[in-house]
Amino acid sequence: MQIIIVGCGKVGRTLAEQLQQEDESDITLIDISSAKINSLQDDIDAMGIVGNGASINTLMEAGIDTADILIAVTGSDELNLLCCLIAQKTGHCHTIARVRNPIYAKEINFIKKRLGVTMIINPELAAAQEISRLLRFPSAIKIDTFARGRIELLKFKVLPEFDLDGMTISRITETLRCDVLFCAVESRDAVSIPGGNYVIHDGDMVSILASPVNAAAFFKKIGLKTHQVKNAVIVGGGTISYYLTHALLDMNISVKIIEQNPERCETLSDLLPDATIINGDGTDRALLLEEGLSRAEAFVSLTNMDEENVFLALFAKTISNAKLVAKVNRLAFDDVIDSLDIGSVIYPKYITADYILQYVRAMQNSIGSNVETLYHILDNKAEALEFAIRDNSPVVGIPLSELNLRQNLLVGYLNHNGVVKIPRGHDTIQVGDTVIIVTTHKGLRDITDILEK
Repeated sequence: MQIIIVGCGKVGRTLAEQLQQEDESDITLIDISSAKINSLQDDIDAMGIVGNGASINTLMEAGIDTADILIAVTGSDELNLLCCLIAQKTGHCHTIARVRNPIYAKEINFIKKRLGVTMIINPELAAAQEISRLLRFPSAIKIDTFARGRIELLKFKVLPEFDLDGMTISRITETLRCDVLFCAVESRDAVSIPGGNYVIHDGDMVSILASPVNAAAFFKKIGLKTHQVKNAVIVGGGTISYYLTHALLDMNISVKIIEQNPERCETLSDLLPDATIINGDGTDRALLLEEGLSRAEAFVSLTNMDEENVFLALFAKTISNAKLVAKVNRLAFDDVIDSLDIGSVIYPKYITADYILQYVRAMQNSIGSNVETLYHILDNKAEALEFAIRDNSPVVGIPLSELNLRQNLLVGYLNHNGVVKIPRGHDTIQVGDTVIIVTTHKGLRDITDILEK
C-alpha cells in the first residue's frame, strides 16, 4: 500500500513510525523542512521529498497518481484540506486530514461530502472525549470504547486494599461474580494476555473488558469509587480545554479554567459562559490553593509544556485526592512518565495515530471483515481491535473452542444484533457480528488473522 504523509511534525513522525510496522506499506514523506525529512529518514525506511504538499508538482513527484492514501497532518487545517482536495483531483486515493480548529467542528460532514475528504481527524476533540470518559469513571487510568460505547476497556492499578494479591483470575471472577473479562496484565516483569490460572499481584496494571454497568459493579465490589466527579480544575485554556469543558458542562460537572493569556480568557468566557474562567498563572502554587485545588475532585493539566503538566499533576497529588489527568505531547519519555504514578496521561499523538491506523487496516483487509476500532494498549506492546464480520469466512459458524487460535490472543466480546457478551467455548462468530480481539500480535487486518497459520 502506497501512503503519502504530508507534514513531519510530532503526529507525522508518530504515524510514520507506526505505519512502518505495517506489512506492505510504502511510505513517502513530504515537508517543507529538509531537517525534519532527514531526521525522520534516519529512523525509518521511507522516501522523503522537501516541498509543499499542496503543490501538484510535489504530489506528482511523491506518486499521487498511484497512491492509496494521502494523510495531511501539517500545522495548518487549511493546508491539510487543500492537500486533500488537490490529491482528490490529481489522483484516485483516499484522503485523511487533521483539522483542529473548533470553527470547523460543526462543518465536518459538509467538508467530507463537498470536498471529498475521506476522513477528518481532530486530535484535540479526541483527547477531550477520552478525558471526559475518565472523569465520568475516575477509578480507571485509561478507558477505550468498543461496540459504539456498549463495551469498555478499562485499565486500573491493583492496590493492597482490594485484597486481590495472590488470587488467580478465575478465583476473582468466581468470588466477585462480576461479568468482566481480564484481558491484559502489566506486571513488573512482563506484559501478558492472561488465562484463568494467571495470578494477580499488588501493583499490577490490569485491563478489563466489560459493559459500563458490569464494570461499575466490579469496581464497587473491590472498593473503588465509580461515581463521576462533580467538579474539575483545568490549567491551560487551549483547544482541548474548550472541547473538554463543553463535554463536562453537558455532564453537569462544574468547571474552572486557569489561563494565563487575558485575550484567551475573554474568548473562553464568551464561548463557555457556564464555566469559571480565571486569568492567572496555573503554575502559581498560591493561586491553585486559592482556587480550591485541595478540594477539587478532578485536576487536568493541559498547558503546552509537558514538564509543567507532569509537575502540576505531581503537586496536585500531594495536596488533594483529585482524579489526575495530564497531557503529554512528546512520546520519547512515556515509560518514565508512566513510572511517576500521576494518574492518567493523555497522548493526543497516539490517539490520532490509532484512528488513522484503524482506517489503513480497514483498507488492507482482504476477506470478509473490517477493522471497526483499534487501540494500542499495554504501552504499545499489544492491540485491542474490533472486527465487523461482513461475509462468510473460515471463522464463521465454528465454536470458538474448535478454532485454532493464535497464542497470546483473546476473543474478548461478541456483539450479536446489539447484544454483547463474553463468549464461551461453544459460542460461534456469525455474519453481522462484531468481535473484540486483544493480542500481542501486531498488524491484524482481517478476522482470519486470529487463526494459527
